[in-house]
Amino acid sequence: MESLIVLINTIQRACTVVGDHGGDSNALSSLWEALPSVAVVGGQSSGKSSVLESIVGRDFLPRGSGIVTRRPLVLQLHKTENGTEDNAEFLHLTNKKFTNFSLVRKEIEDETDRITGKNKQISSIPIHLSIFSPNVVNLTLIDLPGLTKVAVEGQPETIVEDIESMVRSYVEKPNCLILAISPANQDIATSDAMKLAKEVDPIGDRTFGGLTKLDLMDKGTNALDVINGRSYKLKYPWVGIVNRSQADINKNVDMMVARRKEREYFETSPDYGHLATRMGSEYLAKLLSKLLESVIRSRIPSILSLINNNIEELERELDQLGRPIAIDAGAQLYTILGMCRAFEKIFKEHLDGGRPGGARIYGIFDYNLPTAIKKLPFDRHLSLQSVKRIVSESDGYQPHLIAPELGYRRLIEGSLNHFRGPAEASVNAIHLILKELVRKAIAETEELKRFPSLQIELVAAANSSLDKFREESMKSVLRLVDMESSYLTVDFFRKLHVESQNMSLSSPTSAIDQYGDGHFRKIASNVAAYIKMVAETLVNTIPKAVVHCQVRQAKLSLLNYFYAQISQSQGKRLGQLLDENPALMERRMQCAKRLELYKKARDEIDAAVWVR
Repeated sequence: MESLIVLINTIQRACTVVGDHGGDSNALSSLWEALPSVAVVGGQSSGKSSVLESIVGRDFLPRGSGIVTRRPLVLQLHKTENGTEDNAEFLHLTNKKFTNFSLVRKEIEDETDRITGKNKQISSIPIHLSIFSPNVVNLTLIDLPGLTKVAVEGQPETIVEDIESMVRSYVEKPNCLILAISPANQDIATSDAMKLAKEVDPIGDRTFGGLTKLDLMDKGTNALDVINGRSYKLKYPWVGIVNRSQADINKNVDMMVARRKEREYFETSPDYGHLATRMGSEYLAKLLSKLLESVIRSRIPSILSLINNNIEELERELDQLGRPIAIDAGAQLYTILGMCRAFEKIFKEHLDGGRPGGARIYGIFDYNLPTAIKKLPFDRHLSLQSVKRIVSESDGYQPHLIAPELGYRRLIEGSLNHFRGPAEASVNAIHLILKELVRKAIAETEELKRFPSLQIELVAAANSSLDKFREESMKSVLRLVDMESSYLTVDFFRKLHVESQNMSLSSPTSAIDQYGDGHFRKIASNVAAYIKMVAETLVNTIPKAVVHCQVRQAKLSLLNYFYAQISQSQGKRLGQLLDENPALMERRMQCAKRLELYKKARDEIDAAVWVR
């Protein structure tokens, strides 16, 4: 099972490389948070750093007053064969080994300052340190900033809350074991570490208690009530630890010597001698390693399930984001043309009924156009007063003898001019609908979302074509109206003449006064009947002209001019059109890296479990 601890270490390092160190704000799921770990928590001056150094057997952590640990330190311990030299490696310094651990301390300080500056700020971005030694067990510990109660000079006023928030973000995860360090020479009820641990792990299933400074307690007192769980009960037994004294630190007493002194202290202590086999930093390290192995073993199925689910989600997202664009001009042109065809397909679906929008065109022809024609002011134009005036003006100095033909023509031409308004309105309404469908089709073409420059170019090209189609359509519908004015339907008036003669023969009194009001009302009625016939014709022919000139052309040749231009473009121009949204490029890169991490983690976990 130790191979699984090593594997988890490897995956944690890989997570950090791709920017996954928990608490991500980029909406990508975190593998880091699912990996079992041991977080070391303690207040300032609790002896937390000394415990870690004792577990490692090396003096390598920064020391000083105030907040020393200002970034999480992911400390990965790798047990090596006896006789091998201790060495350390940082994740941010590839292919560089440290055998001088004072230089390890300096590198931790320098790397901390690189991110946080030298003004005692903190950062949640971890430092990864691997230590290889025959004197350690396979174990991963996360050293977190010490909990504090007041801000010192140069720190923001929120530093107390900031540190607690960072520490809490680690220890509240269900896969995190908590090593809560508390000094024995202080009341356990006031321990910052135990207070936070109880909040996030009220049952105590994940919490280990480390009790330091047993040798500094007042004479005649001991910590047996705590160690035996009478003062503060935990699921796992408390472990007492005796760190190097300040005098030993000042004298650079070797950590191996300090370990031996610790063992001797417990073995010879009248208070703790009976507990010596389960006291000390070495025992604590073995206990944590054993439990971490157990937790990893139990979490493997859920970790694999999470990895597989995330692989599926990332692959789906990468499909939506699209693959990286080729550099070759021919491949770029092929890509652009493919996206144009995808856009045209969606645009046609809007027109043909596969997507909403095309029905609005039918609404213009079926309702708007007939309604607009019915509202035309024919009643005013063909009022008795207007008819008299127009007929009289048409007759000139000599009144008409039989029928006012010139008056009829002027009345009809004047009425037909009113049809120009609804005809133009129909063309413009269809133009606006087509432009809106272009906008919708652009937005619905997934392939185009990556390329704002190409979107803008396609909208401009499509709208330019639609403007030309509207111009042709406008000419056609107005030509239809003008054609009705240019040549009147003779048979209609012949029939009126025959009907008038028949009425005169059957009722001679009806033709007594051909210049009376009844005569002019008859003229208005005849013209209205003719206009109605023309209206019925235009209601049918205007839609045909509009569809032929605008809708049909939009389906057939919306991007023809764009195709002609783009086929002659050089590589630079094509590259400009494929100038992808930087945010999408960054997102794709993140997803690709995270996907690679997950696939590699899945394969390595499968292999480790299989070997086991």
